[in-house]
Amino acid sequence: MAVPKRKTSRSNTRSRRSQWKAEVPTLVKTVENGRVSWSLPHTAKVVTDSAGTPLFREYKGRKVADV
Repeated sequence: MAVPKRKTSRSNTRSRRSQWKAEVPTLVKTVENGRVSWSLPHTAKVVTDSAGTPLFREYKGRKVADV
């Protein structure tokens, strides 16, 4: 494992850490049967029945996984 030769100053450490910022995820709006839902792009969505029970995951109209 690499070991630094000298201690990193507090200002250098904090300025390096300040570059890591959280980003707002890009959401995709989809409308199905009058319901608007937001989801992450390229992600399988959960298909539910009328009672709200999750049935399976779907991506591009195909069943990809059971819940």
